[in-house]
Amino acid sequence: MDHPRELTVDAPRVWDRPVVSVPVLICLSLVGGQLPSFSTAANLYILGTGGGLIWVGLNNRVPRRPAPRRLPSGALWWLLPVTVFGVFEGATFVLSVGDDFPTFSRLADPLLEDHLARSAAWFAWLAAFWGLVRR
Repeated sequence: MDHPRELTVDAPRVWDRPVVSVPVLICLSLVGGQLPSFSTAANLYILGTGGGLIWVGLNNRVPRRPAPRRLPSGALWWLLPVTVFGVFEGATFVLSVGDDFPTFSRLADPLLEDHLARSAAWFAWLAAFWGLVRR
């Protein structure tokens, strides 16, 4: 007996549920938080986890969340601080001005010396990337 297509529902995959994906992201972030900043191991781990998430997003195995039809009116105002941040970060990096005008990432280094804080930053990065994969 054939079922009409509109009555069938695709069941979510077990690994796609938050009860599975959040602990996996926590484990990945705890491993990444133990690696020294800007080391070869950390850079390879970033490329591996980022590449894995890109692969998962591109192979259409993850069910997509619907994108908003229209951005809210206040979303445009977020472009101003993001643009200012990008210009300052890029200019201080390209000009190599050193300690006179350090980049934001250099200012964050003392905060990220602690392994727990670095793991929390890793978790935020992975969770944001996972959200992008789901779109």
